[in-house]
Amino acid sequence: MGTRSGRQYLDSLHDDRQIWIDGERVADVTKDRRFAAAERSMAQLYDMQHEPALREKLTYVSPTSGNRVLVRRRDMVKTWMDATCGMFGRSPDFMNIMVTAFACAAQAFGGEDKKYSENIWNYYLHCRENDVAMTHTLINPQVDRSKPVEKQDKDLAAKIVKETDAGIVIRGARMVSTLCAYAHDLLVMPSTYLANSEEARPYAFGFAVAVDAPGLRFICRPSVVPTEAASPMDYPLSSRLDETDAMVIFDDVLVPWERVFIHRDPDMCNGLYNRTGAMPQIMHQFSTKNLSKAEFMMALEFAIARTTKIDAHLHVQGMLAELIQFTEFARACLRASEVDAKPNAAGFTTPAAMPLWTVRMMFPKMFIRMCEIIQTLGAGGLVAVPSYAELSGPMRADVETYFQAVNADARQRIKLFRLAFDAAVSSFSGRQQLYERYYSGDPVRLAGTLYDIYNKEPYIDQITDMLAEIEARSVER
Repeated sequence: MGTRSGRQYLDSLHDDRQIWIDGERVADVTKDRRFAAAERSMAQLYDMQHEPALREKLTYVSPTSGNRVLVRRRDMVKTWMDATCGMFGRSPDFMNIMVTAFACAAQAFGGEDKKYSENIWNYYLHCRENDVAMTHTLINPQVDRSKPVEKQDKDLAAKIVKETDAGIVIRGARMVSTLCAYAHDLLVMPSTYLANSEEARPYAFGFAVAVDAPGLRFICRPSVVPTEAASPMDYPLSSRLDETDAMVIFDDVLVPWERVFIHRDPDMCNGLYNRTGAMPQIMHQFSTKNLSKAEFMMALEFAIARTTKIDAHLHVQGMLAELIQFTEFARACLRASEVDAKPNAAGFTTPAAMPLWTVRMMFPKMFIRMCEIIQTLGAGGLVAVPSYAELSGPMRADVETYFQAVNADARQRIKLFRLAFDAAVSSFSGRQQLYERYYSGDPVRLAGTLYDIYNKEPYIDQITDMLAEIEARSVER
């Protein structure tokens, strides 16, 4: 197949998937207002692959089939992220890069049986040749967070309940599956630590399965897409970029053996991302997303500040300078990761991890501050901005007179401030802030991991040597 068109992508979603939201099953996700706009946004990303001006940037020729397939890393990711303002964090490039990263270390999956190495490589080829959009899920339900999964009184987490000649059977739940309504496949991989015990082995797995597999259900959070009566101009981000998040229910779902990558192996699960070198590849993708997001938020606040000329004030310039710092920080770290990239054990180029770790840890705080700056500088203008419909309603004359600014007429100012409201104040923005806090893991545990893996010895030795030198000099005196 190679690269899909937008039309082919939308047609591929007509299957038997079970997407539940607001107490009902959605018959056709491509026509339901809670999903359709975001799916059209996805289709536009697929169509971009076929635009003559972007084709070389977004695709390359498959070395096996000769078809053109996704990937051209940063340029490709940046092009898509710029098209979505960095707000569509789980667009298909995210999972494509994750699977590619695992495939680049396929040998690591063959600990107990080499067939699992072959499975992850073959799945990568399948995704590449068929332009597969994937969702994924890593986390067990929040039931009793004081105990490990195998010790919990209420056994609700997804686990292997039996093996058959055809594959493994999974029962239970996982969270959070973002993009589930728009994906073809679900990738289920480990994240939290598992004890190396017989009790924990049923929870130690990794696999891929079609989203319409029998017994697989997705229960979605309420949509942030506005009501049908609202104009997309009032909610320009949430109306088209709600990725959707869901709990995944496995009701005795059969996973074919050829789609199993880890089987009852806690040691393989623990430290998988760092051991395979997958994490730097993944961080490179979302650092690119973060750069696009920072650029968008910075551009939005520049425009707001210029509209009412508040950028003439020094304290406002100080806040705008913060946005510049955030943007250039993300850009510098991304480039540093590429300059210091090295081959992994299998010879595949891997970005340097530490610059990307700093983005991973710092950007959630940065994004929340970006929203705060927009709220601070937009101030009452964000609270009082009317609906776009007022520009054509009975109060049109009043609106055109009293909602203008020194550098913008009323129409332009309302459009700009509605965009700012959606980016920094709305439910969509709240979800984005929560997403940035937690999408790559618990920030406390991540901080501990960063401390553990960071090479501290040269710096400790530096202090030790300095103190020894000072002591030696004092003795000489």
